[in-house]
Amino acid sequence: MPLVKNGAPVAEDAYVAVADDATLPDGAVIVSADRLLSDGAALAGRNGEIGVAWPNNRDVSELQPFLDRLSLITLAFPKFRDGRAYSQARLLRERYGYKGELRAVGNVLRDQTLMMVRAGFDAFSFEKAADAEAFGKALATYSVFYQPTGDGRATVRDTRRAAAPT
Repeated sequence: MPLVKNGAPVAEDAYVAVADDATLPDGAVIVSADRLLSDGAALAGRNGEIGVAWPNNRDVSELQPFLDRLSLITLAFPKFRDGRAYSQARLLRERYGYKGELRAVGNVLRDQTLMMVRAGFDAFSFEKAADAEAFGKALATYSVFYQPTGDGRATVRDTRRAAAPT
C-alpha cells in the first residue's frame, strides 16, 4: 500500500508488523495493542523503534504510560463512515501530547485526508496509488477554517483578530 508521510510519498515503510506469537526482528516493529499492554516493559527495553496498531474501539488513555516510548501509532479506519480514529488522533495530540507519527490505516480516502491532517495524522497508508498521488491536491482544497484543531492552522477568528486595528 502506498505510504505518505509528512506530505511526501515514501518508497518503503521502515516498520514491520509482527504477529503476537512471533519473535521480534531487529529494526522498527508494529505490535498489536494486546501485545503492547501485556509485554510493555519488555518492549521498552529493546533496541529499535516500537509502533502499535491501535484499534478504533479501544480507549487511547490506555496508551498513556507508553507514549514516550512509541514512535508510531496506527489508527484504523475500517469503513469510510467510521470516524472514531479522528477522535482518537485529536485526543492523542491535544490531550496526551503525543509527538510521534500518527498513521491512518485501512479505508483511507483522499477526500478525507485534509480532515485527518486537521485531527493530527501525519502519515497515511492508502489502498490506492491514485489517492496517494492526489494527497497534495486534497490538502490544498480549503485554506480557511472555522474550527481550531491541533494542526496549528489559523482559524477565521484568528485571521480577523490579526487584521483588526489595535
